[in-house]
Amino acid sequence: MKRSDLIKKLLPGFIPLFVFIAADEIWGTKIGLIVALATGIIELLYTFIKEKRFDKFILLDTTLLVALGGISLLLENDIFFKVKPAIIEAILCAILAVSSYTNIDIVGGMSKRYMKGIEINEAVQLKFKQTLKVMFWIFSSHTLLVVYSAFFMSKEAWAFISGGLFYILFGIYFLYEFLQQKRKSKQVIVEQYEDEEWLPVVDEQGKMVGKALRSVCHGGTKILHPVVHLHVMNTRKQLFLQLRPETKLIQPGKWDTAVGGHIAYGEDVKTALQREAYEEIGLKDFSARPIGTYLFESEIERELVYSFISYDFKNINLHSDEVQEGRFWTQKQIEQNMSKGVFTPNFEFEYQKQLKDRIF
Repeated sequence: MKRSDLIKKLLPGFIPLFVFIAADEIWGTKIGLIVALATGIIELLYTFIKEKRFDKFILLDTTLLVALGGISLLLENDIFFKVKPAIIEAILCAILAVSSYTNIDIVGGMSKRYMKGIEINEAVQLKFKQTLKVMFWIFSSHTLLVVYSAFFMSKEAWAFISGGLFYILFGIYFLYEFLQQKRKSKQVIVEQYEDEEWLPVVDEQGKMVGKALRSVCHGGTKILHPVVHLHVMNTRKQLFLQLRPETKLIQPGKWDTAVGGHIAYGEDVKTALQREAYEEIGLKDFSARPIGTYLFESEIERELVYSFISYDFKNINLHSDEVQEGRFWTQKQIEQNMSKGVFTPNFEFEYQKQLKDRIF
């Protein structure tokens, strides 16, 4: 949960007050009260229509505004009205103090009842209490300033402290939170990049021209990078295919080439082929011959594929979670399931281009 979420929920409740301050300066107190009351009613109706609930905070703010404004008009003394923002904030300060400094979570209960969109769980409880503490001190400081300005400062100064200063304080707080989140995001990205795999960048002839992060190569940039494919066939001319796990980011739950993987930065084709074959199907000490190199392009990446075939099928051992399942397919079975979403597009492309005529 972000610290700014709760503040965004509370700020609309102060809108009637700020509308009154502006209207009072233009048309006077009576008209200001009418405009503020209309604003509060419109806010309540809008919230009810959009979110199917009555916002109790807006209702409280509008009611106190009218009550204290009315007393101020009857007594011809605006001090009652001036302290109204401080009364509202004092109530909020009490709620925030109890929620942040005790085990009684009043704000959490309020959020579940009528602050739709804010979720509080154990994982974020500590951070949430820290947020409430910050809000408590901001509201408390502003409350004291409002009371002081109501008794000892001009009406213009009170209007600024009650209205504009309130937004300025939270604007500063929002800016601080934004900068903190941005800094943390950059730190996470840096940490992610430090642990991420680098891939070689090649031209269409396979010459290395640079390197790029795996996520960048798979992010729609179409940066050309090399991969190895190994087809494994038995003596009955059946082709071994692997079923990609549902957890895979690309083409989950589809049948694919027996072995397929990236050539790491600083790694040659032969080493990559041996490594990927063992990681995916447990095959080692096997012989393979190349059957071609081709370019393959999908919606998110562009690959230079080095394709091989091996007949050392007896040592296949599915020993990792890289492969969900594996079995041999006849050519007829493959043909019957083409273009039906059973196979990966990469395998279907390779079958038509290399396997169908040259191997089978």
